[in-house]
Formats: sequence, structure tokens, C-alpha cells
Amino acid sequence: MATIAAPQRPQVRREPTAYDALKAHFAAHPEERVKHSHPWDVSRSDIYFEDTWQPVFAEMRAAGPLHWIPESPFGPYWAVVGHKAIQHIEALPETFSSSWEYGGITILNRLTEEEAEAAGVDTRELPMFIAMDRPQHTGQRRTVAPKFTPSAVVDMEAEIRTRTGEVLDRLPRGQTFDWVENVSIELTTGMLAILFGFPWEDRRLLTLWSDWAGDTELATVRSLDETRWGFLQEMGAYFQSLWVERTMDKEPGNDLISMMLHSPAMNQMRPEEFMGNLVLLIVGGNDTTRNTMSGIIHGLDKFPDQRKLFEERPDLIPNAVQECLRMQTPLAHMRRTCTEDTEVFGQTIKKGDKVVLWYLSANRDEDVFDNADKLDITRDNARRHLAFGYGIHRCVGARLAELQLKVLLEEMHKRRMRVHVAGDVERVRANFVHGFRKLEVEITEF
Repeated sequence: MATIAAPQRPQVRREPTAYDALKAHFAAHPEERVKHSHPWDVSRSDIYFEDTWQPVFAEMRAAGPLHWIPESPFGPYWAVVGHKAIQHIEALPETFSSSWEYGGITILNRLTEEEAEAAGVDTRELPMFIAMDRPQHTGQRRTVAPKFTPSAVVDMEAEIRTRTGEVLDRLPRGQTFDWVENVSIELTTGMLAILFGFPWEDRRLLTLWSDWAGDTELATVRSLDETRWGFLQEMGAYFQSLWVERTMDKEPGNDLISMMLHSPAMNQMRPEEFMGNLVLLIVGGNDTTRNTMSGIIHGLDKFPDQRKLFEERPDLIPNAVQECLRMQTPLAHMRRTCTEDTEVFGQTIKKGDKVVLWYLSANRDEDVFDNADKLDITRDNARRHLAFGYGIHRCVGARLAELQLKVLLEEMHKRRMRVHVAGDVERVRANFVHGFRKLEVEITEF
């Protein structure tokens, strides 16, 4: 009986990284960096790169929970900075839409037909279920949700623990190295590869594609549109080859691609929708965990009293995970679009207004968190953080992210690892992904 050969995987590029392309562009064209004239326009990426965003948001929160920003490079928008106001808006998904048809989930504007024509591209929408409203959102989210139930996550713990231990045991002692590259990226790309059933030898492609897809500053540079879209098309083609392979399986697998393939809500997706959901799952699974893994190390180094407490009381690790998520907030914002005139906390938001929910600010709201700029792994309400969002769009993979972070801290403690920041600290220059590009550290023991 003849066997059917598996399809060849397409050729894909492995460089440049989004970061290198963006850095090279602005080195050649410094005049193209976007300008921000309003003092409370927190869409500016420099305040996150320089870690100077805290006082701006504190000033805004003191003046009220939401503010109209009349001008920015992304157009006018409402900046929602209070914890209670964000929860209120998230609880009204019909009034405050996430749909890509209105603008999606980031502060970026959709390209107009005129802008797209001038740039020589098409408008290129990538629908994904986080950028959909009910009922479409419900069916697609329900497809992947079984992968992240409490029992499914527990089933992955042994493998996560083994891989985490192996990564930690390979780290050099007595020399400085980059924690982001050697730990945060390695652990998160490995987890994504397992979730997708992705070829292990190519797992670093997931980081490459995540960065090209999720960088909001990159998306403002029209001359990089073609390169960015090219990388996303290569991602789509590679995953399409995996999709075709999975159709040959006699029994449905339990990886995310197989789950999509056998779901009536997702197995008839248009190519753009398939790519959009891949972007969602890759960026969501990569950036949230990767940047919190780095944020944990930076936070414990910055607050040595908390590191001492972690070393003395491993029973605090589950709460420490929640507190580190609050402090890091790996995705700074989500955007909604108002579908009808409505009043929120004394402000009238008009139909069509862009509403940007700054989770970063909510997680430092002094009305909810005492001494909010301090890491406190004993904080009794750390779980009230909004790092995973709130309401129907709360991160579907939150439990898995929490488990990965808990296991990392437990395996570090088991090895009595004390990690010191010992060199360069470089943050991501973006208003969406909030994290670290580089974190040079050295390991000692406690």
C-alpha cells in the first residue's frame, strides 16, 4: 500500500529580528520617530524603554480614572488608567468592542485604503478571536480552552518541571550571561513548541515571529510593512504545512493545531483568520510569560528584602507569582472601541471613540494596592492584578503561565540560586509589549 509523503515545509527566513530591523531603520531615519505633544500621551514608547512611565500614570490617576487624549500619533483616544474603570469597561463587551472590524485590540490605527495604497500594500487584516465579539469569539475561544483547563495544565507540570530544571542546570556559574536569551526565551519557546506540536529544532522561529507580529512601534514604520508581512506569511505557510500533516493523522492529536483542525468553529477559517489566531496564540503565549520570567529576576534584585523572604519562605512562591505579574504587567494595554454613546465615571464616551485600557497603570492603582510601586510577595490582594485582562477576554492561557512561573521559582529555590543583575538591562521600546530585551545577570547561591 502506498504511503503519502508528508508535505515539505516552506523555506523561511531566520533574520533579521524585528528589533534589529527597527534599530537599523531609525539609525538611518531618526527623523521618522513619531512625535508626542500631549503630556499625558502614554502611547510614547520611550517612557517604557527608559522605565519612567510610573510618575506619568500616577499623575493621571490622581486626576481621575480616565482621560481624553486629543492628539497622538495614533489619533485621539481615551486613556483609562484606574483599576475600577478598566474592570467596568471590560465587563461591557457589547458597548466596548474588541472586534478587528472597529480597530482591534491595540492602540494602532487600521490603515485606510488611501494609506495602504500610498504604502503599496493592502489593508491586511488578521482577525483573531481576542479581536472578535460574541458569538464568534465564544466559539473560537472554546476550541482552544480545553488545552488550558486546570486538569490539562496539571498534566503538563512534570514536563515543564523537567525542562525548567534542565535549562537552569545548563546556566554558567561565575560569569555574566543574558537571562532573557538563556532562560526566558528558551523556556517560553519550548512551551509553545509543545503546545503546537511544533518541530523542536525550529522552535526559535516562534520568538522571531512573535516579535515581528507584536511590536507596535514596528507597525508604525510604513517602509517595513512589506518585510513584516513577509515574515507573517512565512509563519502562515509553515503552520499550514503542519496543518496538512495533522490531517493525515489517524487519531486527532491534542496539540493546538489539531484542536483547531477538528473544531467546527475554526476548521473553515480563511487564511487571514488562521494567521491572526496564530499571532494571538504565539504572542500571548510568548510575551506574557517571557517578560514576567525576566521581570521576576529584575524585581527580586531591585527589592533584596523580598528576595530574602523568597529564599527563607518558599511557601510564598504562589503569591510571589501573582505579585510579580502585577509588577511586570507584560502587556501594557488593550484597546476597545465604543459602539454607542455612553457615560463612564462622569465622562461621555462617544460612538467610535478609541478606548485604551492601561493595565500597567491599573496594577499600580493606590486605591487597590498599598505602596503599589513596591514588590511585596506577601501582598494579600496580589491576585487582583489585571495582567491577564478581565472579563470575557481574560487570557485563556493564564493558568499555564502561572504554572510556568511557579515552577521556575520552585526550581530556582531547590537549587538555592540567587540571581543578581550584573550588567546591561535593556527594555523593550514599545507601548504594547512591556518587557526586557536584555538582562545580564550572574548566579550565586544562598
